[in-house]
Order: sequence, then structure tokens, then C-alpha cells
Amino acid sequence: MRLALAAALTLLTGAATAQTCGGDVGSFIAGVKAEAVATGIPAATADAFFAGAQIEQSVLNADRSQGVFQQDFIQFSRNLISQNRIDNGTRNSQRFDSTFRAIENRFGIPRGVLLAFWAFETDYGAVQGNFNTRNALLTLAHDCRRPDLFRPQLIAAIELYRRGGMDPATTLGAWAGEIGQLQKLPREIVEKGMDGDGDGVVDLKNSAPDALTTGANVLSSLGWRPNEPWMHEITVPANLDWSQTGLTNKRPVSDWAAMGVTARQGSLGPANLPAAILLPMGRNGPAFMTYPNFDVYFEWNRSFVYVTTAAYFATRLSGAPVYNAGNPSPALTGDQMRLLQERLTARGYDVGGIDGILGAMTRNAVQAEQARLGLPADAWPTLDLLNRL
Repeated sequence: MRLALAAALTLLTGAATAQTCGGDVGSFIAGVKAEAVATGIPAATADAFFAGAQIEQSVLNADRSQGVFQQDFIQFSRNLISQNRIDNGTRNSQRFDSTFRAIENRFGIPRGVLLAFWAFETDYGAVQGNFNTRNALLTLAHDCRRPDLFRPQLIAAIELYRRGGMDPATTLGAWAGEIGQLQKLPREIVEKGMDGDGDGVVDLKNSAPDALTTGANVLSSLGWRPNEPWMHEITVPANLDWSQTGLTNKRPVSDWAAMGVTARQGSLGPANLPAAILLPMGRNGPAFMTYPNFDVYFEWNRSFVYVTTAAYFATRLSGAPVYNAGNPSPALTGDQMRLLQERLTARGYDVGGIDGILGAMTRNAVQAEQARLGLPADAWPTLDLLNRL
């Protein structure tokens, strides 16, 4: 996708309208066209964008089939992180060294962070998806599961087309409408797209410098704090108060150090930096200290296990060793996790939906119930906890 830089990359403000979904597809498209025209897009452009557009069941199937996120951290990270990805990360770091240096100087974002996203999103640009982007966004905007997310992205795609940044008939990407080597949605491209190779266009599909620089700009806009860490693997004392762990319990690094928390390699972050202790598989599994930049990861992707793995892989690509897996209690199965979520919901907790996925909201509820029952409150659900509930 090639986006001319002649037009300023301004925010898509436009007229806010009520988010609608479902119903007759033709009527739905007519409503989207009207909303697009209200933002200043010519009617002829909107008509041309939707010529031949259609709902695609394969997109809905992909949206409903995200069972990979039911894996625990050790399973997920071992599946995503291979020696080949590490080796390719090293090669791409060298190949695009000047781009990474420019990014580090401008945004203060280490190359390992972007390399990890690049690897996970498209295998360094090799696998960018084969879904028609326009149809994917139309399908998800029409579907009533998340129209508030995808309807604005569909309108942004029309603007991207107007600027020469995509061909609605031929542009391909991920099932959720992301485009390019770092898989960015149309609104991010319109608002944050950058020319990283100096050729005067933004081409996130074919230009790694453009994709990487745009990714850095997105992270910066989401609140990345320059030249600060995001995660360290740590060693925790056996007598740590587990109820104080978790992403919502932040305290200065110096406080954790006083409790006996140490870096497994190197040193922890600055003493006054807010930090949390993350135990993705409980007190007997891997342990990490996370900093404010880790929270930015959740603005890139909402999956707890993806975010944790991406942040950890960024440390590996920056020289950290393989994590100490420890000996955690077995993970619950998908059916057991759904049953746990049902029981937690019945007790008044908001777990973010009964989906069999151990996300941040389910972990918070688990930790609260562990504390109530007098169990080690490390947010890792076990069969014992399920039986007690």
C-alpha cells in the first residue's frame, strides 16, 4: 500500500454518528457512505470504494476462532519464539540498522521492541495475510460484535483509498483489516503513517523502514516513555506477599528490591520507576518485573498472553536469556476455564466474558478469590481453586 505524503496526515475527525450494525448490507453500506461524505470524502470516492464489496464468512470464522489465546504463557511463547525468528531478528537488525538508529534517536524505542512485533505480526514481512482489506472491514463493521471498533476503521479505509494508500479491490491483509508488515489498521495509517525510507510515500506493505517508523510513531502516540525499560525477568523470594503481585499493584522498584526481588540478569530499572510483578503462570512459574512501557503493549494488542510474550521476546532480541520456566501448576483446560469464569461471574466479578481465556480481568478475579479463601494470591487459577468455588 502506497500512501502519498502530499496530503497532510491529519486526524479523521468528521461528524460523529451513532454506531449501527447488522441488517440489509446495501442499507448498511449506504449509511457508511453517508457518514464518510459527512467527513469530507467525495460521494464518488465512497461509491468507487464499495464497488464489488461483499460480506465474507471467512472473516467471521477467523474472528470466532481465536483459540490460540487459550494457551498458557509457556505454551504460547514456545510456539511463537523459534530459533529461526531469533536469527532473522538478528539479520534484520543488521540489515536495517540505520532505520533502527533513527527510530531510537527520535522515539527512544529499542529495536528489540519493534523486531518482536514485526516477527509476530508477519514473520518480518513474509506473511501479511490474504484477506481483502475492504471486505474484511465491511464484514466486521456490519457484524454486531464490535462495530464501534470497525465502523470507524472502514471509514478510515475510504479516506486511505482517497489518498492513494490502498486499492479496495486488490489490497490484502489480515482478517481484522490490518495492513502491512506491522499490521496497522487504516486509521493508524492515515493518522500515524510515516515515510521511513525517504522516497516520499508511505508503503507499509513493501517498505520495512516505513513500517518500522510508523510502528514506532504509533507506540510513541500510545504513551511509550523514551529510553525506559518495559520488562525484566526477575527472581522472587519464596515469602513474597503474592497478593501484592499483578499489573494493578505498582510500587517503586526500590520497594520491590527491599522485599528481596532481584533481576535474573543485569539490574532492575531505576529505583523510583513504578513497577509491577507479573507472574503469568503463578508463583512457581516465570516471573517478570514490568514498567510503564509494558502497559503500552495493551494498546497494541489486548491479549494478555500475546502482550506478555511480545514483551518477553523483545527482551530476548535485546540479549536476555531464555526465561526460567519453573514448575507451575498445570493450566486449566478451556472448558475448565469457562466454568471458572462462570463461577466468578456468578460471584459478581467482571471477567470480560466467558471465553476460556485467562485475560487480565479473569486474573484479577482469581487473585481476589484466592485471597478470600486464604490461598496464595498469585492470580494463577488451579483445579483446587475451581473446586473450591
